[in-house]
Amino acid sequence: MANTVKVKQVRSVAGRPEKHRLVVQGLGLRRMHHVRELVDTPNVRGMIRKVQHLVQIVD
Repeated sequence: MANTVKVKQVRSVAGRPEKHRLVVQGLGLRRMHHVRELVDTPNVRGMIRKVQHLVQIVD
C-alpha cells in the first residue's frame, strides 16, 4: 500500500486569501480539527506547504 500522510486543519480559513481556501478544500478539509488521510505524493506535500500555517501533519 502507498504511503499516507494524515493532515489536520488547526486554523480557520476565515479572512484568508481565496487561494488558501481552495487549497484547504482541495485537501478535503471541511472544518476545524477535521483530519484526512491522503496519499503522500509531491502534489499533496506542495499543497500542505502552501497552507502550512493552517494545517498540521498528525502522526
